[in-house]
Amino acid sequence: MNLTPRQTQILKALVEEYIATAEPIASEQLEKKYNLGVSPATIRNEMAALTHQGFLRQPHTSAGRIPTPTALHFFVDHLMQEKRLSVADEVSAKEKVWDSRFDFDKFMRQATLALAERTKTLSVTATDEGDIYYAGIANILDMPEFFDIDVTKTVLSLLDQQSRLTQLFFDRTYSQDPVHIIFGADLGWPFFDPVGMAFTYFSAGGNHRGSLAVIGPCRLNFPYVIPTLKYFSQLFSEMHKHWQ
Repeated sequence: MNLTPRQTQILKALVEEYIATAEPIASEQLEKKYNLGVSPATIRNEMAALTHQGFLRQPHTSAGRIPTPTALHFFVDHLMQEKRLSVADEVSAKEKVWDSRFDFDKFMRQATLALAERTKTLSVTATDEGDIYYAGIANILDMPEFFDIDVTKTVLSLLDQQSRLTQLFFDRTYSQDPVHIIFGADLGWPFFDPVGMAFTYFSAGGNHRGSLAVIGPCRLNFPYVIPTLKYFSQLFSEMHKHWQ
């Protein structure tokens, strides 16, 4: 993907603005808010080129553009700077789950809830034995992508489909990256296009594995969500010695 430095700069700004607003982004908006050093007309031309290359698309009812899954993957892989969790955040997360560390079921419920609260998403924890825990349904109902009842119904029905979740997390082959990103368009499931998911793995005691996921719109707050998932995975794996 041979983007020029200027196209890369514009794409980064557009994705960041889209994550923040959930609205199609216009060239004037980027010119005003980001120090891109070029005119709205130049930005508009570059956005047209990025659209032609498959990084942006134009919703029917808007003059603005939104990033495609290709752009979002590119942003996560090459442009994003992770926001490190503060020591206070790490301590707070650990305190939330510490008292339940000897009770696997209680720990899973508490930790899943803590993850949902921190990421403001729907969080799902699963084990390869078929245990499913989730929290944060109310979080996604505030997001414009989930005002579409078909999208919301599809996501919520997934929570009751143990075999589908097990297949998604444990039967597919993923890269060696510590956190995996999937967009609805990658899966090809009906009504799943606006949905984004980030997940990682942890040791669940013995030879068992667990998966820790957050589900929300495609514009998940990746710079915060990814390091949060990494920390929670480390926390889960630390605790697994209590579940042997």
